[in-house]
Amino acid sequence: MNIKSLLLGSAAALVAVTGARAADAVVVAEPEAIDYVRVCDAYGKGFFYIPGTETCLKVSGHVRVDVRGGDDVSGGGKLGTWKLKSRATIRFDARSDTELGALRSYAETQFNNADGDTNAAIPHAYISLGGFRIGVTDSLYDTWTGSAGNVIKDGIIGYAGDGDNQVSYTFTGGNGFSALIGLEQGDKDHVITDYVPHVIGGVKFEQGWGGVSGVVGYDSVVEEWGGKLRLDVKFTDTLSAFVLGGYQSGYGDHAKEKRTSSYYGPWNGDWALWGGLSAKASDKATVNAQLAYESEGTYAGALNVAYELVPGFTITPELDYTKFDGARKTKSLANKGGDHAFGGFLRFQRNF
Repeated sequence: MNIKSLLLGSAAALVAVTGARAADAVVVAEPEAIDYVRVCDAYGKGFFYIPGTETCLKVSGHVRVDVRGGDDVSGGGKLGTWKLKSRATIRFDARSDTELGALRSYAETQFNNADGDTNAAIPHAYISLGGFRIGVTDSLYDTWTGSAGNVIKDGIIGYAGDGDNQVSYTFTGGNGFSALIGLEQGDKDHVITDYVPHVIGGVKFEQGWGGVSGVVGYDSVVEEWGGKLRLDVKFTDTLSAFVLGGYQSGYGDHAKEKRTSSYYGPWNGDWALWGGLSAKASDKATVNAQLAYESEGTYAGALNVAYELVPGFTITPELDYTKFDGARKTKSLANKGGDHAFGGFLRFQRNF
């Protein structure tokens, strides 16, 4: 066999092998076009579709710095120095439509540094479907009547306990009517001790002029109840006001127990009152004020101006005053304070 025949034979074999391998080769798919994030406007601003799903997600939060000075308007006594607290909050809100209604999961994380002490918390983590909700969040006794005023120290006269694990159902009817029933575990100072939960119920009626709301809660451990009734009025587009009243049973009857107050009666005395207003003074500034009183004799006042320096960044200076009486006066004197306290806040908050 000569060289020419050998080369021709080798070339033919190579072509045959290459053709066989080409028939078995893996075909790589063409890269797909990028699916850009789509805006989801079904649930309000800030939501977008999670790529590849029909679930809408919103990520939001704020960074806040509080500077406090003067007296301790909550417990009495002198602060002695500036008190500083910084907080970073991130919220995740995922929603989608189902045959049983809107499915929602909500979670909020908080990272705090108060005077050098750092901690983290998850104050909100719950799932809701239609009118049902289960998880941890603010007590229904707080949120159903809308907390108190738009001031930083709105709870010197306490109107609700801390958040807890809970399950609830909210019925939303026509013409602004809604109703609530729920079961709660209680916060760390009022947690249930057996299988009987705290029970809460409420009704609400809302219109363009404002609304009326009421809530009643039963503490299953101390077997006492508390209730609140609130009226909100919108006088104009720039001026609104509210008045809130609360009553509790059995105040002072459980002093020898581990828990000295009902979960649904956080104020001192049988009853308490709160009132306040918000007035938009300009496109950037809103004035907020609140007065509160509890039947043991303590009253508290707060006044601030929330000023939006640029969109998303608000600076709020606030002045607070408390006149102590009853058990609060005794505590203030024990803290080397008097029967009154005067202090102030300066809050910087960037929302996103």
